[in-house]
Amino acid sequence: MKMTGLFVPAEGEELKIRRKRVEAAASAGLLLVLLAMVAPFAQGFLHTSLMWARWVYALGALIYISSRAVNVNARTDSMRLRRMRRMEFWAGVCFVAGAAFWFYKMQYFTGLTVGILAVMRQTVAFTMAGAVIQIVASCLVSARMKKENRME
Repeated sequence: MKMTGLFVPAEGEELKIRRKRVEAAASAGLLLVLLAMVAPFAQGFLHTSLMWARWVYALGALIYISSRAVNVNARTDSMRLRRMRRMEFWAGVCFVAGAAFWFYKMQYFTGLTVGILAVMRQTVAFTMAGAVIQIVASCLVSARMKKENRME
C-alpha cells in the first residue's frame, strides 16, 4: 500500500477510507459543538456549565476544522467539486470564531452578573452561520458527486 500524506491526493480504496475517516471525525466534532451549545441551557443557566462547555465547544471546532483541512479530493474531481468541499472548511472557521468569542466574552464578563445570552451571543451567531454553510455545502457536494458519477 502506498503511503500518502494528509494533503496529498489519494487513489481508489485509500481515498474511500480517508473520506470515511474524515466524515467520522467531522461528525464527532459537530457532536461536541452541539453538546457544548446545549449544555448551558440544560443545566439551568449555571455559570459553572459555561466553564467546561466552552472547552468542549473549542475542542469540537478544532476537530471539525482539522478534519476538513484533510484533502479528500480525487485527481479526477472537478474544480467545482473541490471548491464545494472547501466551503466545508469555512464552516469550521465559523465554529473556531464562535469558540474565540466565547472565551473572549467569558473573560470580558468575569465578575459581572449577566445572562448566558450576553456571553454567548456571538458564539450562537457564528455557530448558526457555520451550520448553514455546512448544510449547504454538504447538499451541494452530494448533488455534484452524483452528477459527476453519472457523467462517467
